[in-house]
Amino acid sequence: MATTFKRILVGVDDSEDALLAFDYAIHQAKRDQAELVIVSVLENDDMNIYQALDSDYIHGERDALKAHIKTYQKQAEDAGLTALKVVVAEGEPGETIVKNVIPHVEPDLLVIGSIAKKGVSRHFGSQAAYMAKYAKISVMVVR
Repeated sequence: MATTFKRILVGVDDSEDALLAFDYAIHQAKRDQAELVIVSVLENDDMNIYQALDSDYIHGERDALKAHIKTYQKQAEDAGLTALKVVVAEGEPGETIVKNVIPHVEPDLLVIGSIAKKGVSRHFGSQAAYMAKYAKISVMVVR
């Protein structure tokens, strides 16, 4: 018997693997008639000290990310999904998704790409590996 999910969380960051994960999450949500929650994380470690202290800069970056994540929402709507939410969080992506987003959203499945688009984690350890190890829900890593 196949597992069905009620709420699917997908992490997006514009990397090639994240785009594949997003396509997979749409397919799975359609198959299961599940709600799709799209999350993107504003990484503060990409900011220099002056940017991090400038609240206007942070708000601008957050607003830009909110606008950008709407393109993912539109794509999911165009694919026929109606049960959709978007979440913008801030921090280290893996830790933020596992410790903050998952408890708040309460998904059955997390779908993520295997390679980070940017950041230190690309070189020193995988955000996907962190989430797969510490998330208390099923995790699908797409590559």
